[in-house]
Amino acid sequence: MLVNAYAAPSATEPLVPTTIRRRDVGPKDVLIEIRYAGICHSDIHLVRGEWGPVTYPQVVGHEIVGVVAEVGAEVTRHRVGDRVGVGCMVDSCRECENCRAGMEQYCLPGNTGTYASVDRDGTITQGGYSTHVVVVEDFVLKVPEAIPYEKAAPLLCAGITTYSPLAHWNAGPGTRVAVVGLGGLGHMAVKIAHAMGAEVTVLSQSLKKRDDGLALGADHYHATSDPATFEDLANTFDLIVNTVSAPLDLDAYLRLLRLDGTMVNVGAPPEAQALHAFTLFSNRRSVAGSGIGSIRETQEMLDFCAEHGIAPETELIAADHINQAYERVLASDVRYRFVIDVATLA
Repeated sequence: MLVNAYAAPSATEPLVPTTIRRRDVGPKDVLIEIRYAGICHSDIHLVRGEWGPVTYPQVVGHEIVGVVAEVGAEVTRHRVGDRVGVGCMVDSCRECENCRAGMEQYCLPGNTGTYASVDRDGTITQGGYSTHVVVVEDFVLKVPEAIPYEKAAPLLCAGITTYSPLAHWNAGPGTRVAVVGLGGLGHMAVKIAHAMGAEVTVLSQSLKKRDDGLALGADHYHATSDPATFEDLANTFDLIVNTVSAPLDLDAYLRLLRLDGTMVNVGAPPEAQALHAFTLFSNRRSVAGSGIGSIRETQEMLDFCAEHGIAPETELIAADHINQAYERVLASDVRYRFVIDVATLA
């Protein structure tokens, strides 16, 4: 099946319209007519070669929402016409210890990413900046009717990437959670942590988004450019969720943790970061990482967002605005996630 798409021809050229071939629908496959696709900072990192070699041309996009157009003969979980979504992975080995535990995102041989991964047939996976995609049914999510269709796509990455650590480290009533950065990931972390019942603080470089942060559910908002912030908030938080994709002074942030507190990183700066072990000794602090979430967790997150009326703050764009959107993401000029109207690709 030949479908319309937007692809990166190289690491240095703008994305351009193209066509790509999708595989035939197998017995356990679902064909999805894509309606909306979110733009993630990861898309930009990858197409520009910042995370390693890329096979071009490459179609990115791992925040996908659409409708089921066809199902294979053995599919039981989805029907034609269902509202569905696809996130950052489309398969895993299904056999390793982590997969058997329902943690496919940590597949030991490596899960199959929605784009730029080697699929089972040896082809390179192509992502959601396209009109259709074929995905095995086990990696297709149900999108509840209560979530606005045109806003749902970013939940499949930004939503689950922040929900998973908040749930794992037990954010809730009586806990103090700090969110570093108020961007595409950060604004979802604030909304979700607030809905879980935690006391939420935003730590941002400046106070320019303070009104936004408080409106999204934050209880407090502090500028990290002010040295007094790190003095005033020392030994305060149970959990810090770092959403930024830039190097930080990890020691300074770790000192904000109270006894047994954890700083979990979900942003992905390309540079290595240093910290001193002595900072961890005090208060028995931990530093951790968290990668997206399992299929079970992702469905749980979607249902949680539907129940609590949570949706990302988005700006809908046509496909021919993707390159401008990339530049605006890099300039932090979006509140807070771009979503492509895939009908403009048809």
